[in-house]
Amino acid sequence: MRDQNPEKLRTVKNLIIDMDGVLYCGREPLRGAKEFLSHLRRQGVPFILATNNSTLTPTQYVAKLGAMDIEVTEDRILTSGQATALYLSQVAQPAARVYAIGEAGLISALREQAFVITDEDVDFVVVGLDRELTYEKLEIATLAIRAGATFIGTNPDTTLPTEQGLVPGTGATLAALEAATGISPLTIGKPQPILLRLAMEKVGVTPEGTAIIGDRLETDVLGGKEAGLTTILVLSGISDREELATSPYQPDLVFDSIGDLHQAWRSRKGS
Repeated sequence: MRDQNPEKLRTVKNLIIDMDGVLYCGREPLRGAKEFLSHLRRQGVPFILATNNSTLTPTQYVAKLGAMDIEVTEDRILTSGQATALYLSQVAQPAARVYAIGEAGLISALREQAFVITDEDVDFVVVGLDRELTYEKLEIATLAIRAGATFIGTNPDTTLPTEQGLVPGTGATLAALEAATGISPLTIGKPQPILLRLAMEKVGVTPEGTAIIGDRLETDVLGGKEAGLTTILVLSGISDREELATSPYQPDLVFDSIGDLHQAWRSRKGS
């Protein structure tokens, strides 16, 4: 594996781009994010922003990115909350009863699929990142899972990069519930193929010629490899060179930031 491989980069025609740790950290944009997305739009490159973070709705993500002067439209965004709700719509009975631990993005996605959000007679417990997590929420979820509700997580990320550093992610909550119930959740986000398949369907592309850009070896890179994609790691988020040196999941390309990738992308196109 080489950090920059112009020949490998030249084969990439479509992009699935993570957000946390790639385009921004918390509310701070990362170097080159705005310029790279602007360049992709000008060149007509098919791309979608696919995130394991389920906290916000696509409308809220557009607003968040806009506050950083990064322009995108809602159709360019796919969250693990949306992917989870779409998955449930395929496997659950109509109007199934769901107890959800999560924020606006997850709750909104579940309601759009006409699920009943409740804490009684629960068919599914769905867990995403919840920054207002309480013992009571864990208690309700534990009892429902023990009573037979299907346990689903939006994503397995144990941490979330912020301006202050790494903080607990969805995976930390899943671990607590797994410890309390003895039951492992089905996770929908990366590295599982569900979110990536939905992302490609949304853009209308196939794995051939498609790359994923992410900051996590165990989710973005592993998920990309499982889906048959070219994998591009940026070192601006979770995974660093020390982890990269020993990881069993080796990306096809590595860049320090999205800005460095942008420079290489322009060079390969001669633009």
